[in-house]
Amino acid sequence: MALDSVERTENGYLVNATDWNEEIAVELFAEEGIEPTQEHWDTVNYVREETLAGDEPNERGIMKAMGKKWGRKVSSKEMYELFPGMPSKQGLKIGGCPQSTRKGGY
Repeated sequence: MALDSVERTENGYLVNATDWNEEIAVELFAEEGIEPTQEHWDTVNYVREETLAGDEPNERGIMKAMGKKWGRKVSSKEMYELFPGMPSKQGLKIGGCPQSTRKGGY
């Protein structure tokens, strides 16, 4: 299924998280101007898994989880280099999750 065949909100988020697949994620990365690396995929998959389990992660939670996964301390600066539009917001969007209702990063 391609991005143009799924329903989206006015801000570009998928209406149904179940419509998401990696092909759609690749199109969303391109739309966001991001060339995905393994670290991008790790972040998107983490945010998606947490959100679909009912716990929307914030910036600090994402940094801690990626630090564990990557085996090093991850800075806020590094996360914003990966996701300039805010790691939690862009991670949710690319991960096919509903738009965040949270304010701020912490």
